[in-house]
Amino acid sequence: MAEPPPPSYEASQSSARFPNTQREDLPPYHNWQEAVPDTSTFPPPPISGYYCSGTGNASEDDAQRAHDFCDNTPLWPPERPSPTVYASVSEHDIRPVLQKEFIGELSLLGRGLWQGRTVDRNGDCLALSHLPLYFAAEDSPFIREKSKMIYFEVKLLGLRAGPGSESDSSGFSIGFAAGPYPSWRSPGWERASLGVFSDDGCRFVNDSWGGRDFTSPINVGETVGIGIVFTLPENPLAMADALFEDRKKCKVEVFFTRNGRRAGGWDLHEETDEESGGIEGLEGDFDLYGAIGLFGGVDFEAYFDPAAWLWKADR
Repeated sequence: MAEPPPPSYEASQSSARFPNTQREDLPPYHNWQEAVPDTSTFPPPPISGYYCSGTGNASEDDAQRAHDFCDNTPLWPPERPSPTVYASVSEHDIRPVLQKEFIGELSLLGRGLWQGRTVDRNGDCLALSHLPLYFAAEDSPFIREKSKMIYFEVKLLGLRAGPGSESDSSGFSIGFAAGPYPSWRSPGWERASLGVFSDDGCRFVNDSWGGRDFTSPINVGETVGIGIVFTLPENPLAMADALFEDRKKCKVEVFFTRNGRRAGGWDLHEETDEESGGIEGLEGDFDLYGAIGLFGGVDFEAYFDPAAWLWKADR
């Protein structure tokens, strides 16, 4: 059964349950805790080998459940945010939202500053920003008539492995996702998402097949960041199509930083070849949330306030 349309931005929202993050003035938005169903009720998936990713603790069952979820649950259409909601994002007041797969602790230490810890041998799980970092109905270059950048950073504080497990069975991914997104999948594995993974440095864009080589593995103590820059199409024909055929797809550049310095990136439209999953939902036509995928025992901090970033946009 398809998921119903998202609630209005003015609808009430339940606060996520984690330490030191409860506030009565939390701006209302989509209720993530109700958006993703209890997956224990899903039917057993068929046996299919190609859904299994080599990253993290992913399994064929988890992948098939996620594909079923995406096939039966449309993306939330963008709506214009209220001034209160938009001001919260502009002021970098970004809080985490957790699902039941996250087992550990996550605290809000300050405005846009998270500190988290997952337990040893935790399965794949997701921490999302409670509000989009990009609002298609407000931030699109077709509306603003200028480019829009979104960005955040994650510092890897430590990796832990339980008895009998390998140290490389723990890690994280940093990226973006449109909603609703299956909460047991890392960003980049399913539609309308992208992510870079710490354990092997691969990047994924709407792709469960194995990703692409991108950077070296991320070490404990390192800080990495991911950003997207949305601009108007440079090609006059593409611009004409967008304006007159209501296909408002932006030019999209993804960039990656490491310890405060640019460390690569790619044109999103490179991902349209047949070996990858396409770029649905990532061309500036849907709201995008900050997303951190976690597997195993991971200690981390996330920074959504530019004051805490190692990378400075003006250098």
